[in-house]
Amino acid sequence: MSRLNRTDRPYDIVLFGATGFVGALTAEYLAAHAPAGLRWAVAGRSAQKLERLCERLPGGAGIGRLRADASDPASLRELAEQARVVATTVGPYVEYGEGLVAACAETGTDHVDLSGEPEFVDLVYVRHDARARETGARLVHACGFDSVPHDLGAYFTVRQLPEGVPLTVDGFVTADAAFSGGTFASALGQFARPRQLRAAARDRRRHEPRLVGRRVSVPSGAPRYAPEVGAWALPLPTVDAQIVRRSARTLDRYGPDFRYRHYAAVRRLPVAVGGAAAVGALVAAAQLPAARRLLSDRLKPGEGPSPQKRARSWFTVRFVGEGGGRRVYTEVSGGDPGYDETAKMLAEGALSLALDDLPQTSGQVTTAVAMGDALIERLQSAGIRFRVAATR
Repeated sequence: MSRLNRTDRPYDIVLFGATGFVGALTAEYLAAHAPAGLRWAVAGRSAQKLERLCERLPGGAGIGRLRADASDPASLRELAEQARVVATTVGPYVEYGEGLVAACAETGTDHVDLSGEPEFVDLVYVRHDARARETGARLVHACGFDSVPHDLGAYFTVRQLPEGVPLTVDGFVTADAAFSGGTFASALGQFARPRQLRAAARDRRRHEPRLVGRRVSVPSGAPRYAPEVGAWALPLPTVDAQIVRRSARTLDRYGPDFRYRHYAAVRRLPVAVGGAAAVGALVAAAQLPAARRLLSDRLKPGEGPSPQKRARSWFTVRFVGEGGGRRVYTEVSGGDPGYDETAKMLAEGALSLALDDLPQTSGQVTTAVAMGDALIERLQSAGIRFRVAATR
């Protein structure tokens, strides 16, 4: 908490997009769990909605309100200048996110978001990483279910294995929950932009420094039965594996030769086949504007399930790590991944950046690199479980 009393800016944390569904859940979490003395504010387009939100939050009279619009660069610059950390739920980020990242990079303000969009993350790296390094800003993407359990889970697993030897980690995701509207919109948008996604990835590779003396790979793998978790393993083409890769490239603790594979774990073969077919159909439909509009209307950003439905939802990510003659089984698990736990992860990530004694980093960094053990400790205290299930 050594940073709590700094007064160089009016607010320690500003939450942008606070009146949306996940934004409001994040605001509720901060209101309930922020330490005494934290200076924080909510921000969005509508002053009336911000006022109504604060009226129902504990201690709402002491929460700041800032008006900002993703389409108004001047308002984003003013927002960034008033905060030490900006957390944003305003997506899809490839459409609405870059202006705020640019403002944070220019003003040396830490930025944390929920983006699971590979194109956005790669574009931000190419366009804003260098400036953020100059100003000291930390740009942390994917600070929700994409990709905190996977990034920190792989990091936690590596910490259980010997140092200085080749390591492999496989992650297996299981969940019973509804997709968030924002996640669905982001995924649909990325499915509809395959050329732009590939171009952004190529451009990033041209700008990234080469890794010297070490090797990191994230092969997609193939569908298979995984006896180590007793389920069918389907490769997940999400941003999570790329986030793990970037953590492994940065941190020597992942060893001289590190490999990570990322799967969905499905117990029954018919369900696995049906799930793969459904994803293929969704990708195909996303290429057609009319079908894309129809799908977008089914689940819009800002909408979400009832508290009762969320209370029944859960997730588990199991990891199998090997290296140096040792095998370890670890697990990260929690409640509703798309909404409640995502809000918790975003809020705790922002609190960690604002308050914790962290490694000196800047530019585009992952949760494992920027916050690592500190964020794991916070999430454990908040009810998300990190545990070693078995070792051999």
